[in-house]
Amino acid sequence: MCGIFGIISDREVNKEHLRILALHSRRRGRDTSGLVYYENNGYKIVRADYDIMQLLNKVNWSGSNVVMGHSRLITNGLLDNQPVVRDGIFVIHNGIIVNEQKIWESLNLQRHFQIDSEAIIAIAIKYLDEGRELMELPEKILSICEGIVAAALAIPGLGKMLLFSNNGSLYLGKHNSDIYFASERYPLEKIACDDIKQIWRDGLLIDIPKTETIAICDDRQRKVNLIPKLKYNAAEEAMLQYPQPELKRCTKCILPETMPFIEFDEDGVCNYCHNYKPRNTPKPKEELFELVEPYRRKNKPDCIVPFSGGRDSSYGLHLIVNELKMTPITYTYDWGMVTDLGRRNISRMCAKLGVENIVVAANISKKRQNIVKNLKAWLKSPHLGMISILTAGDKHFFQHVETIKKETGISLNLWSTNPLEVTHFKAGFLGVKPDFEGKKVYMTGVYNQLIYQILRFKAMLQSPGYFNSSLWDTLSGEYYRSFAKKKDYYHIYDYWYWDEKVINETLKQYDWEVAPDTNATWRIGDGTAAFYNYIYYTVAGFTEHDTFRSNQIREGQITREEALKLVKDENRPRYQNIRWYLDTLNMDFLAVIKVINSIPKLYSMD
Repeated sequence: MCGIFGIISDREVNKEHLRILALHSRRRGRDTSGLVYYENNGYKIVRADYDIMQLLNKVNWSGSNVVMGHSRLITNGLLDNQPVVRDGIFVIHNGIIVNEQKIWESLNLQRHFQIDSEAIIAIAIKYLDEGRELMELPEKILSICEGIVAAALAIPGLGKMLLFSNNGSLYLGKHNSDIYFASERYPLEKIACDDIKQIWRDGLLIDIPKTETIAICDDRQRKVNLIPKLKYNAAEEAMLQYPQPELKRCTKCILPETMPFIEFDEDGVCNYCHNYKPRNTPKPKEELFELVEPYRRKNKPDCIVPFSGGRDSSYGLHLIVNELKMTPITYTYDWGMVTDLGRRNISRMCAKLGVENIVVAANISKKRQNIVKNLKAWLKSPHLGMISILTAGDKHFFQHVETIKKETGISLNLWSTNPLEVTHFKAGFLGVKPDFEGKKVYMTGVYNQLIYQILRFKAMLQSPGYFNSSLWDTLSGEYYRSFAKKKDYYHIYDYWYWDEKVINETLKQYDWEVAPDTNATWRIGDGTAAFYNYIYYTVAGFTEHDTFRSNQIREGQITREEALKLVKDENRPRYQNIRWYLDTLNMDFLAVIKVINSIPKLYSMD
């Protein structure tokens, strides 16, 4: 996914305005970048695998009256970059085409590149060769492509460019007589553009300088693959342990004796069951309809929906559009551990529901370096209570919600947090007693956080490597999650009953993608989950699946026998996902797994 932008003028492009557009697009992804500019009766295309602002400063585009560009979050096609050029046509595209393989199978054209965006040009070539009108192309392309397509398709030989989108993630405005476009409305407002319009399926045709000349320059510097391919090595997979210890478990739920702070009564029922208060008890839906009524805006987006592409946020988006009848803008925070599967599901859902998606991408290389520093520190002194530091980098999700609210002028945000995701054990292994009265999925409150931070600090002293440059990123993210004041927000599952079977069946209508290495639908878009669950299971004999299924038992959704059967399957090591995680961090699989396997177990196999 990426940000695309451009200025088409009858004079030299305004430098400051172009920098504003580029800087805002950069927020959506900075892995690679590209520029198109018109010079000496021809188009120059420069593509680079570094930051768009660096490219903008490096390329001499001064004097051009047409400049377009993109700043990209790599999802596929590492060796290829945008703008994509073939047969005298070029395209800059925001989104992911999820059915690209089928498209190529249906076209009588040779594929030149790995990148999915090439399919847009290929479809255009097919229909232009058939003599179709230019304004027919947007609908033809969008009827064939699945997933988000927000694109600027230029045909310099005709002196024309088409702008079109199937989810509204493309805007056009005017400044004097100049034409501006961008992936979001906000930068156009900042420039003070007039007559800002959202571009949809019918598209818009724009005149650009006519020429047959396109010159391409690629500046490749990156040596590390940001998107490693899924690999398989039988010897490596055989290293992954899957013991079946005979653990004492609660006779009502399935929590084992290795669960922190667990106690059993004379009947074998655990204290987690005795203290459990039903959480999946939604209030009447009518209350939510009343609460959101003041926020509704006619023919305008009226709520922000934090959206990971996971199972629960996908179903939540379905409810918001189809049941609440609201017009959302989804917001995704990509911190570098969102899998391609998760990104494809974001693309599927937003395209099919016609929902704009605003992406805020972290500096992924830096975030991954932070994980590496903390993982190396953890491996030197393994501690189950410190595993959560490996996922601390995603907590800025909460910070940027407020940024998006300010930029869009939308105050309401609707969350889709699963009420049964409570996992007391993650902090429990650090020494934090379970808060049975807590109503939130994650820990909040000054006192609770103070206790947590003190205990974590003591654990960090066992491995000084934790005191590294990632510390501020960790603490600031946790501040925004647990301390920053939140307002104008509601949780969908406070008003809709959470039913796994209904959710999974509903998502099938969106062709929602499941993982190839597990039957679970929870956490499959999270690149870290398979790794940390392997650690928990190997050392403690259970994972977050055990706590989740136990909550379902207490809610009367499944039987204890069903839960035991499910976790036996869900707790199996996910080799491909674990390998992908370590490859993204450039960590040696054998060395890391060897350390994990050698950690003393909290149970006996006798």
